[in-house]
Amino acid sequence: MLERVVHESGMVTYQSPLLAGAGVVHAFSTRIGGVSDGPFVSLNLGVAGKPEETQRDTASNIATNYRLLQKALGCSSTMLRAWVSQVHGRMVELIEREPESEYSETLEAEIRDRFSGQLNADAIVSIVPGVLLTIRVADCVPILLASPDGRVVGAVHAGWRGVVGNVTAKAVRTMHEAGGDGAAPAKLLAAIGPCISAEHFEVGEEVAKEFQQQGLGETILTPAREGDRPHIDLQAAVKLQLQQAGVASIDLHELCTYRDDKEFFSHRRDNGITGRMAGVITARPG
Repeated sequence: MLERVVHESGMVTYQSPLLAGAGVVHAFSTRIGGVSDGPFVSLNLGVAGKPEETQRDTASNIATNYRLLQKALGCSSTMLRAWVSQVHGRMVELIEREPESEYSETLEAEIRDRFSGQLNADAIVSIVPGVLLTIRVADCVPILLASPDGRVVGAVHAGWRGVVGNVTAKAVRTMHEAGGDGAAPAKLLAAIGPCISAEHFEVGEEVAKEFQQQGLGETILTPAREGDRPHIDLQAAVKLQLQQAGVASIDLHELCTYRDDKEFFSHRRDNGITGRMAGVITARPG
């Protein structure tokens, strides 16, 4: 079960005993402990809005919030941060060191040129220490993964479309391919972060049908009354997919981003005008 951590600065995060036990630096952020205001108060870790938008946070606030988070986790404020343009799909991107040559990019250049929002993907896997993998959520499911030695890590963003596409299983396969037997699915450690609960995730019949077709029928809550819409337990769906992929060690939670408004942003609750939490993780040095 995830543990609530209050840092010296007053920032609040949730962390996984499984990942912490492996010495892996990671966190699921909350909205507590940053400098943003308005609907983004206070630890907004999303992407800055466009200038023409009246309800938007600034790039300066978001950059400050990331520095505060990294400081709270004991990471250097200058640690490289890798993130992608999340599109509710199943693409997984891998960060790995290429053999040294006169043509190879530096790690800094690779992160700047490829992992600063240029790529459309919903998961990142890394075998390179010193890079903070970052995925952003505000109701969708964040999943953090690590090999037992912490040298292979992954961060996954799964909305309902990502769950139907089983992006989590693809990330597990990518970790195994990148890390070999040391990152075999049965050895991996997983943590499912705060997301919207089944109680508040009402969907249309067409969405429920897609979950049924993907073998996730047990995660659909049947309406109590005729005419009501079904609800889906996203955390249970991701847990089931992790288990089907061979992952047995999984930390869960009893949180809800929609219900627990003092701690979490929620896209559905706040009608889209809201901030983002982040799931972050970095590989241990070899």
